[in-house]
Amino acid sequence: MRSLSCGRCGLRVFFENTWCERCGALLGFVPDELAFAAFELDAQGAWQRLGSGGAAPQRPCANYADSVNQAQDSKGAESAATVVCNWMIPMQETQSLCRSCRTTQVIPALNKAENRSYWVLLERAKRRLLYSLIALKLPAPSKTDDPAHGLSFHFLEEVQPKVKVLTGHDNGVITLNIAEADDARREQVRMQMHEPYRTLLGHFRHEIGHYYWDRLVRDTPWLAEFRALFGDERADYGQALQAHYAAPKLDWPLSFVSAYASSHPWEDWAECWAHYLHIQDGLDTAAAWGLQLANDVPGMPVLNARGLDPAAADVRADLIEQWLPVSQFVNAMDRSLGSSDSYPFVLTDKVLLKLAFVHQVLVAAGRGEVPALQLWGVATS
Repeated sequence: MRSLSCGRCGLRVFFENTWCERCGALLGFVPDELAFAAFELDAQGAWQRLGSGGAAPQRPCANYADSVNQAQDSKGAESAATVVCNWMIPMQETQSLCRSCRTTQVIPALNKAENRSYWVLLERAKRRLLYSLIALKLPAPSKTDDPAHGLSFHFLEEVQPKVKVLTGHDNGVITLNIAEADDARREQVRMQMHEPYRTLLGHFRHEIGHYYWDRLVRDTPWLAEFRALFGDERADYGQALQAHYAAPKLDWPLSFVSAYASSHPWEDWAECWAHYLHIQDGLDTAAAWGLQLANDVPGMPVLNARGLDPAAADVRADLIEQWLPVSQFVNAMDRSLGSSDSYPFVLTDKVLLKLAFVHQVLVAAGRGEVPALQLWGVATS
């Protein structure tokens, strides 16, 4: 993620911020600009943009405005822990919700205090996902805007002990069990599943991978290459998962980025897609902070962190030369601080080939070169 700053005074701010601690301005993220703008409320309660220099006027997402109004009514200050959204909408648009909140169509009952907290955390992780998709120029319409091919997120609570809510994707509908927003419960599941890594953002990145497989690979010229790398997705999915849970492949580290990726070609793609987004965002953040590693390899030049090159025909060199040392540094810091590794994975040659394929498909989509983009009404070359 690129460096973010207050639109009035220039102070560094962070993605979840709602106000500037130096100048006191209200902050709102403007998706079209991938930047924060600064605002103040006028006498009528309207949001006036500050220091905009002629930039397009904006108004807050209804979920943001409601949070601010509630804080004012209670004579308190809104905080990132309670604000459902901090995104803005162009003034001329008729929508009341921002492009991220419009994709959420089912939320849990808010008469339980913990459910609102879970909703806040889910939306926060989803906005990080949407940031990446916007930066990569990938269409991500809601089903409200595109009923046939759009996205719809359903955040569901298990209300009956024998009725499980499973996280998954089905034709653009992404379901998440809100229990995943509870750190303790999510960690318990992670241990039970013998997973090295399990986060809300990871869930979003994985499930959106299934969505983009449908949009960008299925029934396109990419399909033959996909099958050569990942396998034939026509293999029975239910049987493949049953076989995986009954007897996981012991040699999965040789060809897959995770044990779950070895269960079926669709899951292999979704895991690699999630890792690609994870790596891209990690390197962009490192570059935005000006990360330099002087001791990556003793005696070699200083490494200046940079994001994955969208013009690269083969991104494997970037993954080895950039992500490997950056992730090693981050993991070393984690261990020094008594935390688990942030990136507890090994990228083998076969996994690098799969990530390079994801890069090719994703970059082509961002350029409008993928035939499947016609499904969104996007002109293709």
